[in-house]
Amino acid sequence: MSMRHRPLIISVIGGGDPPPVALQHAYDVGIELAKRDVVVACGGLGGVMEAVCQGAKSAGGTTIGIMPGDDPNEANDFVDFPICTSFKYARNVIVVKTGRAVIAIDGSYGTMSEIAHALAENIPVIGLETWSFMSNGNKDTSMIVAETPVDAVNKAIAAANTRDQID
Repeated sequence: MSMRHRPLIISVIGGGDPPPVALQHAYDVGIELAKRDVVVACGGLGGVMEAVCQGAKSAGGTTIGIMPGDDPNEANDFVDFPICTSFKYARNVIVVKTGRAVIAIDGSYGTMSEIAHALAENIPVIGLETWSFMSNGNKDTSMIVAETPVDAVNKAIAAANTRDQID
Protein backbone atom coordinates (compact mmCIF):
# COMPACT_ATOMS: atom_id res chain seq x y z
CA MET A 1 0.00 0.00 0.00
CA SER A 2 1.48 3.36 -0.99
CA MET A 3 1.59 6.37 1.30
CA ARG A 4 -0.28 9.40 0.00
CA HIS A 5 0.98 12.89 0.79
CA ARG A 6 -1.64 15.10 2.39
CA PRO A 7 -1.29 18.86 2.62
CA LEU A 8 -0.70 20.44 6.01
CA ILE A 9 -3.84 22.10 7.39
CA ILE A 10 -3.65 24.87 9.98
CA SER A 11 -6.85 26.15 11.62
CA VAL A 12 -7.20 29.89 12.09
CA ILE A 13 -9.71 31.14 14.64
CA GLY A 14 -10.93 34.57 15.67
CA GLY A 15 -13.92 36.80 16.09
CA GLY A 16 -16.55 37.74 13.57
CA ASP A 17 -16.33 41.46 14.37
CA PRO A 18 -12.67 42.18 15.18
CA PRO A 19 -10.81 45.49 15.12
CA PRO A 20 -8.97 46.48 11.90
CA VAL A 21 -5.55 45.38 13.23
CA ALA A 22 -6.86 41.82 13.76
CA LEU A 23 -8.27 41.76 10.23
CA GLN A 24 -4.88 42.80 8.86
CA HIS A 25 -3.13 40.15 10.97
CA ALA A 26 -5.55 37.50 9.69
CA TYR A 27 -5.08 38.57 6.07
CA ASP A 28 -1.30 38.44 6.47
CA VAL A 29 -1.48 35.02 8.17
CA GLY A 30 -3.52 33.76 5.22
CA ILE A 31 -0.91 35.00 2.74
CA GLU A 32 1.94 33.43 4.71
CA LEU A 33 0.17 30.07 5.05
CA ALA A 34 -0.62 29.96 1.33
CA LYS A 35 2.97 30.86 0.39
CA ARG A 36 4.03 27.75 2.33
CA ASP A 37 1.36 25.53 0.67
CA VAL A 38 -0.58 25.19 3.92
CA VAL A 39 -4.37 24.81 3.69
CA VAL A 40 -6.40 27.18 5.87
CA ALA A 41 -9.33 25.83 7.90
CA CYS A 42 -11.65 28.21 9.74
CA GLY A 43 -15.26 28.76 10.76
CA GLY A 44 -16.14 29.98 7.27
CA LEU A 45 -17.96 33.20 8.15
CA GLY A 46 -16.84 36.87 8.40
CA GLY A 47 -14.28 38.82 10.39
CA VAL A 48 -11.00 36.99 11.06
CA MET A 49 -12.35 33.97 9.17
CA GLU A 50 -13.01 35.94 6.00
CA ALA A 51 -9.77 37.93 6.24
CA VAL A 52 -7.58 34.82 6.58
CA CYS A 53 -9.36 33.17 3.65
CA GLN A 54 -9.00 36.32 1.53
CA GLY A 55 -5.29 36.48 2.31
CA ALA A 56 -4.82 32.81 1.47
CA LYS A 57 -6.73 33.11 -1.81
CA SER A 58 -4.75 36.23 -2.81
CA ALA A 59 -1.59 34.08 -2.61
CA GLY A 60 -3.09 31.09 -4.43
CA GLY A 61 -3.98 29.07 -1.33
CA THR A 62 -6.79 26.67 -0.48
CA THR A 63 -9.42 27.30 2.19
CA ILE A 64 -11.92 25.21 4.15
CA GLY A 65 -14.87 26.69 6.05
CA ILE A 66 -16.49 24.59 8.78
CA MET A 67 -19.96 26.11 8.64
CA PRO A 68 -22.39 26.46 11.56
CA GLY A 69 -25.46 25.75 9.46
CA ASP A 70 -26.73 23.81 6.45
CA ASP A 71 -26.24 26.36 3.68
CA PRO A 72 -22.87 26.38 1.88
CA ASN A 73 -23.81 29.79 0.44
CA GLU A 74 -23.40 31.31 3.91
CA ALA A 75 -19.63 30.83 3.60
CA ASN A 76 -17.56 33.92 2.92
CA ASP A 77 -16.59 34.46 -0.72
CA PHE A 78 -13.05 33.15 -0.15
CA VAL A 79 -13.94 29.65 1.12
CA ASP A 80 -13.15 26.90 -1.39
CA PHE A 81 -14.70 24.03 0.54
CA PRO A 82 -17.66 24.85 2.80
CA ILE A 83 -18.38 21.96 5.17
CA CYS A 84 -21.95 22.24 6.46
CA THR A 85 -22.47 20.90 9.98
CA SER A 86 -25.71 22.33 11.46
CA PHE A 87 -23.76 22.31 14.74
CA LYS A 88 -23.65 26.09 15.37
CA TYR A 89 -21.01 26.68 18.09
CA ALA A 90 -20.49 22.95 18.57
CA ARG A 91 -18.61 23.09 15.25
CA ASN A 92 -15.77 24.78 17.15
CA VAL A 93 -14.43 21.34 18.05
CA ILE A 94 -14.38 20.38 14.37
CA VAL A 95 -12.64 23.62 13.41
CA VAL A 96 -9.73 23.03 15.80
CA LYS A 97 -9.52 19.27 15.19
CA THR A 98 -9.23 19.86 11.42
CA GLY A 99 -5.86 21.60 11.74
CA ARG A 100 -2.59 20.11 12.98
CA ALA A 101 -2.12 23.41 14.84
CA VAL A 102 -4.29 26.45 15.54
CA ILE A 103 -3.57 30.16 15.16
CA ALA A 104 -5.85 32.33 17.33
CA ILE A 105 -6.18 35.99 16.34
CA ASP A 106 -8.12 38.36 18.57
CA GLY A 107 -11.47 36.71 19.29
CA SER A 108 -14.60 36.61 21.34
CA TYR A 109 -16.07 33.85 23.51
CA GLY A 110 -16.36 31.44 20.59
CA THR A 111 -12.63 31.84 20.02
CA MET A 112 -11.98 31.27 23.70
CA SER A 113 -13.91 27.99 23.54
CA GLU A 114 -11.94 26.90 20.47
CA ILE A 115 -8.66 27.63 22.24
CA ALA A 116 -9.84 25.59 25.24
CA HIS A 117 -10.92 22.65 23.06
CA ALA A 118 -7.60 22.66 21.23
CA LEU A 119 -5.48 22.84 24.38
CA ALA A 120 -7.56 20.07 26.01
CA GLU A 121 -6.79 17.87 22.99
CA ASN A 122 -3.06 18.75 23.01
CA ILE A 123 -3.40 20.61 19.72
CA PRO A 124 -0.81 23.41 19.64
CA VAL A 125 -2.31 26.90 19.81
CA ILE A 126 -0.38 29.95 18.66
CA GLY A 127 -1.87 33.18 19.96
CA LEU A 128 -1.56 36.48 18.12
CA GLU A 129 -3.07 39.26 20.22
CA THR A 130 -5.74 36.97 21.63
CA TRP A 131 -6.91 35.57 24.97
CA SER A 132 -4.56 34.75 27.83
CA PHE A 133 -5.46 32.47 30.72
CA MET A 134 -4.79 32.01 34.41
CA SER A 135 -4.64 28.67 36.22
CA ASN A 136 -4.56 28.52 40.01
CA GLY A 137 -3.61 32.20 40.13
CA ASN A 138 -0.69 31.78 37.72
CA LYS A 139 -0.42 32.70 34.05
CA ASP A 140 -1.13 29.61 31.94
CA THR A 141 1.67 29.11 29.42
CA SER A 142 0.01 26.38 27.35
CA MET A 143 -0.50 28.72 24.41
CA ILE A 144 2.48 29.71 22.26
CA VAL A 145 2.61 33.49 21.89
CA ALA A 146 3.46 35.05 18.51
CA GLU A 147 4.50 38.64 17.92
CA THR A 148 3.67 38.98 14.20
CA PRO A 149 1.71 37.11 11.52
CA VAL A 150 4.94 35.63 10.10
CA ASP A 151 6.00 34.55 13.59
CA ALA A 152 2.57 32.94 14.13
CA VAL A 153 2.81 30.98 10.88
CA ASN A 154 6.38 29.86 11.55
CA LYS A 155 5.46 28.69 15.05
CA ALA A 156 2.28 26.96 13.86
CA ILE A 157 4.10 25.00 11.15
CA ALA A 158 6.88 24.04 13.55
CA ALA A 159 4.36 22.92 16.19
CA ALA A 160 2.35 20.93 13.60
CA ASN A 161 5.50 19.21 12.36
CA THR A 162 6.58 18.38 15.91
CA ARG A 163 3.10 17.02 16.63
CA ASP A 164 3.23 14.84 13.50
CA GLN A 165 6.58 13.38 14.57
CA ILE A 166 5.12 12.47 17.98
CA ASP A 167 1.74 11.13 16.77
